[in-house]
Amino acid sequence: MQRRSFLKQSGLLTAGAFALSQSDLLANAFAKPINPFGAQLYSVRDAMPKDPKGVMTQLAQMGYKQFESYGGPQGFLWGMEPREIKSFLDGLGVKMVSTHFNYRGEVDKPDQLKKSIEMAHDAGLTYLLCPFYGPQKTWDDWKKVADQFNTVGEEVKKAGLKFGYHNHDYSFRPLDGKLPQEFLLDNTDPKYVMFELDLCWIDVAGVNTEEHLKKYGKRYELCHVKDYTVKDGKPVQNDLGKGNVDFKKTLRVAMNSGIKYFLVEQEQYPESSLLSMKNDAEYMKKLSV
Repeated sequence: MQRRSFLKQSGLLTAGAFALSQSDLLANAFAKPINPFGAQLYSVRDAMPKDPKGVMTQLAQMGYKQFESYGGPQGFLWGMEPREIKSFLDGLGVKMVSTHFNYRGEVDKPDQLKKSIEMAHDAGLTYLLCPFYGPQKTWDDWKKVADQFNTVGEEVKKAGLKFGYHNHDYSFRPLDGKLPQEFLLDNTDPKYVMFELDLCWIDVAGVNTEEHLKKYGKRYELCHVKDYTVKDGKPVQNDLGKGNVDFKKTLRVAMNSGIKYFLVEQEQYPESSLLSMKNDAEYMKKLSV
């Protein structure tokens, strides 16, 4: 009886192990790399102003196929005319899909805002993004921000582009028990305003990325792939895969929610910006989610 019981239990264990291995195989079978992936050029802000074309060429050679620009000292097109930069990037096999721009400096200056919209359109970009607004003290202040986003977003849409907002941790920190980020999502018109999710800053704020995307995922079209560790109570960014963000899980959730663009951004480096971006590109090439 003991032998029969042992064999029966062994058989159940073997069947269980087989089922588990089959489950793992199925999970891995559906895993896939994120291809293409891109880079936020702010990551190399120390090098870009000196040699924009040279730095963008290096990033392309590392494997980045999409760029998101920012409002640098020569503007987000780096001193080039829209057709010139588009032709240059076409030659590299790269598309500039989006840019952060000086939103707060231009929102009350219609002529400057119009110029940025036209430049982005003519260069073939899809998105114009407010990179930072800053924490607000009251919900009335946040309501003004949301209303302003709707107004600017409507103007941007007229040019065939999309306007969006990129979060930091402050909009995921509660104000009177509610999250400003959710207020912006609930009080902006999806026809005019979309969002870019920074996977580092939502994590720093202690908000569950998966739960947030289950509720609001359709509003996000881009994300920043960024890692960090906590040192002396403060977040310190580092190369991908060396920190706290579970990218295998988080990026799968992001893909399932419909996010279209995965843009690597890193603002602090163990050695140099270009070396970190090279390491990050190698990480993204090997990652399957």
